[in-house]
Amino acid sequence: MDFNLIDLFLHLDKHLAAVVQAWGPWVYALLFAIIFVETGLVVMPFLPGDSLLFVAGAIAAVGGMSLPLLIVLLIIAAILGDAVNYSVGRWFGPRVFAWENSRFFNRDAFDKTHAFYEKHGPITIVIGRFLPFIRTFAPFVAGVAHMSYPKFATYNVLGGVIWVGSLTTLGYCGSGRHELATFDCFAHHCCDFGGCC
Repeated sequence: MDFNLIDLFLHLDKHLAAVVQAWGPWVYALLFAIIFVETGLVVMPFLPGDSLLFVAGAIAAVGGMSLPLLIVLLIIAAILGDAVNYSVGRWFGPRVFAWENSRFFNRDAFDKTHAFYEKHGPITIVIGRFLPFIRTFAPFVAGVAHMSYPKFATYNVLGGVIWVGSLTTLGYCGSGRHELATFDCFAHHCCDFGGCC
């Protein structure tokens, strides 16, 4: 592999096939880390999320990874990441409104997410999974706004399952190699929604 570690981390979606071949099962740990960091650290909104999930699903379709293992691990990473991000937002609380743009804090993205949250309420946690930057800031804003943790946890789990499950399954089905399915439930549901079969 002829790319540096930073390029690998920021653009894993473009290098994933080579990483799977070179790293073997350690690729699951790398994917877990990237999804966790992207959703869990408000200072990392630029990591690949949607495209990485789609590409991982496509690679699973050709036998490069286990789809069930991939989905379970990445759902856990997404849920844990949002939970950490919520906790950080709750700890900082309203002090965040006094923060200015910096190398580690994107004030504009925070303001847009806050406005989105004000308009759409807690469903932002689910919808935000599919919107870059909002995905990273939504749990943080929920924490700052002191959304109750049980309510947040419900939307967090729902959003994590839908986000990871749908995008990896779309990648899997969209690869044209879904006949290698080892996770019949997801392949069946993808076909039911007019997808790939």
